[in-house]
Parts: sequence; C-alpha cells; structure tokens
Amino acid sequence: MGTSTRWKGPNGDQWSSAARRLARWQTDSHNADQRLEEIAADHLYALHETLRADRSAFGLYDTACAAGQRLAGALGSLAAEGAESEDALVARLVAEVGGEGGTLADAAVRRAVAAAVRDVEDRHPELDNAMGGGAAAGGFAWDILCDLYQVFFADTVGEFLRSVVAEHVKLAVPVLIAADPEGKIADWVAEKVVDLVPNPCEESAEATDLPQAGGTAQSVVGAAQDPSAVLPKIAESLVPRAVGKVLGLVTEEVTGEEGAAA
Repeated sequence: MGTSTRWKGPNGDQWSSAARRLARWQTDSHNADQRLEEIAADHLYALHETLRADRSAFGLYDTACAAGQRLAGALGSLAAEGAESEDALVARLVAEVGGEGGTLADAAVRRAVAAAVRDVEDRHPELDNAMGGGAAAGGFAWDILCDLYQVFFADTVGEFLRSVVAEHVKLAVPVLIAADPEGKIADWVAEKVVDLVPNPCEESAEATDLPQAGGTAQSVVGAAQDPSAVLPKIAESLVPRAVGKVLGLVTEEVTGEEGAAA
C-alpha cells in the first residue's frame, strides 16, 4: 500500500464474485436489503476461505491476536478506573489496543475500537452513567467489559471488510458511494460473528463451576479470586480462539448463506 499505487483489494475467485455482485446491486430494488446481506455473506466467505488457505494473509490474524492481547490487558484497569466520557474511552483504547502499524489490518483494529464502544453503549445504556461517574463510580462492570471484548473481535472483521468494499466502490462502482453499502456490510458481518466470540465472564463462571447470572461476571464475585485478577487472564487465554472463530479458522459456519452463488 505504497503512496504511488492504489491498493486494488484482495484477489481470487471468491473476492471477484463478491465484487461483481456488489456492482450489480440496485439500491432501489424491492429486495435490496436481502441482496446486500447476501453480498456481505459473500465477502465474509471470501475472507474465511482466503485465511484458511493462508493464515498470514493481510496480516489480519496476527494483528487481531496482538490487539486482543492488549485489550485483555486493559480490562482490569477499566474495571477499576472506568473513563470520563465516550471520547476518552475511545482515545484510551485506540492508544492502548490499536497499535502503531500502518497496514489495512491495523487501521481496521483502530476503527473497531470505536465501533465496539458504540455497540456496547447500545447494549448497555447504563454505560453513560458509569462514564459520567468516572473513577468515583468504581469503574465499569464486568458484564460491560466482557461484551466489549466480544464485539471488538467481531467489529475488527467488519471494519476490515468495510475497507475492502469501500475501495471497490471507489474504484469500480462510484455511483454506490451515497448508499454506504460498506457500512451496512460491516454492521451485518459484525452481527453475524459476534456470538462466535467466547465471553470471558461466561468462561469464568464455567471454570469456577458456579451458576451463571445472565452471562455476567456477577457469578464469580463470591469466588476465591477477585474477578479483576481472574478475568483479564481468562480473556487473554481466549484470544486465539476468538480470532480463530471470527476469521473462520476454527471451522464453524456463520450462516447457511455463506458462499452463495454469484
């Protein structure tokens, strides 16, 4: 991705098929949303197939694993300190998790941080009050942090594919720019893969053989170890599985529509 040439995106039959279907997509057709979901599934399938053939492709696997390790390391301090605002939380996580690389995968990770914070706020409206209280409120609850962990990996995949689609739109289908298909595809992909990511809070509850309470870390409060000591370590140990699942390296189909015919 040097300055003298444009990045033309991934190559291969699956990618070409997905790109052709995007070029034929009509925003005003009666089934436009359904067709766009099929195109999103095509892109996700192409990414999975590419990485299954070559795990090092795009540097995405290694980049996502390294970022996941850094995120796991940040969870304990977020549980203790929280953040004063959404902007402060995003800035902190971009600095601590995003890294300094300049590849497409690095950029996707940094955008995924902001997307994950936004998605977690949608799931947990109480996060606004927690951020308003800052350190005085005792930091963020672990159920929020475990959701943040899950959606981060899903958003990393979505944001990577957003870049792929956006580049194709600019180069080949400029008429679609106003329709924002890349944003819709990224959101669909993230929603599809998020449930594949293991939840550290649920894993902790299983490890301690205690009853789960709505999938949160409340079930480990009475355990012998402090959740703030246990959960970051569990989150760190889950990173390879989390990345493997969202990237299709741990064989588990995301949707029956993957690889739909072009």
